[in-house]
Amino acid sequence: MDWNPAYTWLAIALLLGLAELTSGALLLLALGVAAALTAALAALGLSLSWQLLGMGVFSGLLAPLAIMVIRPRFSPKGVAYGTTGTGVEQGRDFTVLARDFDDARGIKINGDFYRIRLAGNGDTDLPVGTRVTFKTFDGTTAVVTLATAKEQ
Repeated sequence: MDWNPAYTWLAIALLLGLAELTSGALLLLALGVAAALTAALAALGLSLSWQLLGMGVFSGLLAPLAIMVIRPRFSPKGVAYGTTGTGVEQGRDFTVLARDFDDARGIKINGDFYRIRLAGNGDTDLPVGTRVTFKTFDGTTAVVTLATAKEQ
């Protein structure tokens, strides 16, 4: 059995597929599929320049497809990654928490702790358990107001 360039592309595809197990972003899997498709081009006898062009085209098509179309289907329901700073939480009520290692006051938004500052007077040391309404971010500080009682 002679070594064929197609075997090299298949080995690259296998390594990328195995590397995907460590990341979970599906990018490496898309590149692995692109390398497997490039192996088909090599098996057809195309030159190295056509193989590299094919790898580029396949990667350019499959990587965005994997990231924008396939990956969201594997995300937990109700989690909108990357939306915290866009204002989608504005107007929602949160409970003030104390961070365990330095007793800093803050709120948790999408699982991330943000220090708070009361709009108006700038107070940052509200009692734990106080209900606040998130208004906006100032850097990484959540600007909040005291929550009003909701009518039932």
